[in-house]
Amino acid sequence: MANKQVDEMSFLDHLEDLRWHLIRIVAAIIICGTVAFIFKGFIFDHIIFAPKKMDFPTYQWLCKLSMFVGVENSSFCGEEFPFIIQSRTMAGQFSAHIWTSIYAGFIIAFPYVIYQLWKFISPGLNDNERKTSRGFIVITSLLFFLGVLFGYYIITPLSINFLGTYTVSDQVSNEFDISSYISLVRASVIAAGIIFELPILIYFLTKLGLVTPEILRKYRKFALVIVLILAAVITPPDVASQIIVAIPVIILYEISIYISKFVVKKEEKNTSKHVRPS
Repeated sequence: MANKQVDEMSFLDHLEDLRWHLIRIVAAIIICGTVAFIFKGFIFDHIIFAPKKMDFPTYQWLCKLSMFVGVENSSFCGEEFPFIIQSRTMAGQFSAHIWTSIYAGFIIAFPYVIYQLWKFISPGLNDNERKTSRGFIVITSLLFFLGVLFGYYIITPLSINFLGTYTVSDQVSNEFDISSYISLVRASVIAAGIIFELPILIYFLTKLGLVTPEILRKYRKFALVIVLILAAVITPPDVASQIIVAIPVIILYEISIYISKFVVKKEEKNTSKHVRPS
């Protein structure tokens, strides 16, 4: 019935439907962003600037790990980072406040964003496809938030620890602009959240017939190289950080192979049901 209604919709009707879904998405982001804007003290002091303090949980854990393995003078065990954050422009802090609120609004509203996109796509699916994808919103949101947490508690502190303590000479002091610091935190968090959506991407690519388990296995070595390059781009240039970031992505890739295999078997099973014996 849903497919019949979709077929009866013209191209302009589809555009109008998409427009309203996008309006709802933007409205949700603005509302959540407004809440984040109001609670700027909590957002900045306890979330954005928390990874620049040595009492951040990640540094505490890595400090204990360094002491356990006998590493002396670890950069994770200091009292404070040798850098300051400052604003060099008149509108620097206000601009940082606005854009941070918008990105925070997107992260908070992400489940609703996915829900609206699903509402737009789902009418074009048949009943079996909708049943199979029933947990799409929950799984997609869960993966995204896991990625956000990974980016915040792993990638961000590793990057800040390396870049914040790196120096070419004692004559140069690190005084970072607020926009530079926030862009690092934002990129680490959102990039990780998107990367963790890999299984969902593979699911839809397999449904479209663009990817198969055999292709994923065949190009596993190339995918590993890409993962390592990606890890090198979003993390400091040290091997330990790159390995820490690469491990969950490799795990997600292996999970994606099994998801692709499941989709292919499901498609073959549905096809065999509709094939009548001669």
